[in-house]
Amino acid sequence: MHPAGVVMFVFAARVSALAATFDWAQVQYVYAFGDSYSFVQGTRGYANYSFIGDLSHLAFTPEELLSTEIVARNTSSEGSNWLEFLTGCFSGLPSSCDIQLWDFAFAGADIDAALLPLHHDFTVPLVDQVYQWATYAADVLPHPAGKTLTTWWIGINDTGDTASNTTLDFGAFWEEEMSSYFAAVQKAYDSGLNLAHLFLNVPPGERSPANVNDAEKGALLKEHIDLFNAALDDHIMQFAATNPDATVLTFDANKWFNAVLDDPALYGFDNVTGYCTCEDPVGYFWYNTGHPTEAVHKLLAEAIKEQLSA
Repeated sequence: MHPAGVVMFVFAARVSALAATFDWAQVQYVYAFGDSYSFVQGTRGYANYSFIGDLSHLAFTPEELLSTEIVARNTSSEGSNWLEFLTGCFSGLPSSCDIQLWDFAFAGADIDAALLPLHHDFTVPLVDQVYQWATYAADVLPHPAGKTLTTWWIGINDTGDTASNTTLDFGAFWEEEMSSYFAAVQKAYDSGLNLAHLFLNVPPGERSPANVNDAEKGALLKEHIDLFNAALDDHIMQFAATNPDATVLTFDANKWFNAVLDDPALYGFDNVTGYCTCEDPVGYFWYNTGHPTEAVHKLLAEAIKEQLSA
């Protein structure tokens, strides 16, 4: 049984009833934290990595925040990403969108630099994304109850960065990661993002072009991802229990990715093992060795929106 206020989403079915009130039709603000699967480029962001700032430039003025614009079709796909399709906020000032997208995700992010090394010296891990929001944005941007959704999608890099490690106790390690993760979630909650939170789990990275042809590495990566996702489920439940007024929702991205990869023709794909880093990768699921195409992001957004609207 799931605690009151928690909805477990899969790609096509609701697993438990929503106790707390949530109405997607009323949402006007979406705040995002995560990695390259979620980042959008901003005119004041680090090129090809962020909407605003980097690790050496976490601070910004209200004027800078309110004037940075989303750069169209500049994500980790060849076009727009799931958050842009979900909100309809594809370019320009977020404040000009019907559903405003304020995206603090940073491409290449892990959860915490104290646990895994940064991909680059400018990378902003999840815990610092939340610090950035709480310190420089929380008092500037609106986040009214009933009209705000916060999204969390992290762990793709964490599980990938440890894929070849056979010595760590990963049960214990993912618990450390979750402690940092949900301390950050709690900080965001306590700083004003205190109603609806949507968590996505880690998709099947073992089926990406980078890993699909390496059976040994793929099997180890799948094991890590399964452990990570199980720990994530546990800590989502703990967060919901600690914050009974929160509306806590989840989407099983792992199950959804597997469903599409298992029956690609049904979704319009004819190549799910290779990739095409090209302008128009028609029929390809993967844009490069680790990131899906715009078509995947669009379908993912539709699946999430269907559940949020239910």
